[in-house]
Amino acid sequence: MIRPKTSDTGRRCPGSAAKRLRGGFTLVELLVVIGIIALLLSILMPSLRKARSIAMRLACASNLKQISLAMNLYLNGNENTYPCAQDPVSTAPAYWLWMGRGWRGFVEPYLGGNIDANNPSALFCPQDHIAKDKYESTSYAYSMAFYHSPEQIDDMNSPADTYANPQPSVPQRSVNVARPSGKILIGEWLSNHPPIDDDKGWWCWQGSRNYLFVDGHVRLLDAKQIRPARDGLPDANLTIHGIKGRDWPR
Repeated sequence: MIRPKTSDTGRRCPGSAAKRLRGGFTLVELLVVIGIIALLLSILMPSLRKARSIAMRLACASNLKQISLAMNLYLNGNENTYPCAQDPVSTAPAYWLWMGRGWRGFVEPYLGGNIDANNPSALFCPQDHIAKDKYESTSYAYSMAFYHSPEQIDDMNSPADTYANPQPSVPQRSVNVARPSGKILIGEWLSNHPPIDDDKGWWCWQGSRNYLFVDGHVRLLDAKQIRPARDGLPDANLTIHGIKGRDWPR
């Protein structure tokens, strides 16, 4: 029996099926893919931000470790006596030795030299959004208890005593620090981990800061973990009994 020929229009064309397969995503499929990507980003972004914040906090702690080494080199070359100068150390503008711009010159030779706002070396915390413009890229303060006697510190009762009517500076030696693991030597002035509103530095009970202690260890502490100083604040400048006292633990 002779079968009738099948017309060309009735034949299946493998080529047209392949073209359909290669035609790309449909709109619905694209929306699904975009939705999945958006969901993954929403899950990952907080973790990425947290990881970045932790990395900056650790970089800040590393800065303080470098400063500790520089300070030890300074002590070795200066009969174990801490940086000391008469306040204020600058008149135009006026700032005090405990401020980053005041004491940085003492450790500058041990951090590579030529430290200024454009080359802050280890004196600038990468998460500090204020110091670059306001404090010449110096993020850390130096406790004035290391260039005043314990008796002088115990005679001060307010933050104003740290920058008004300064008492004569009295050099302090490292061997006279009573509690090296509990006395803050240098620390972040501002809370950069995380930043807080209306940050008053060591003169407020909010936020947290990296601190370098006399024994060389660095610790991130909430302000509320610091012992109240002579001014009733977590102020390492006015530690009760000065270098004979302690700032942490409470």
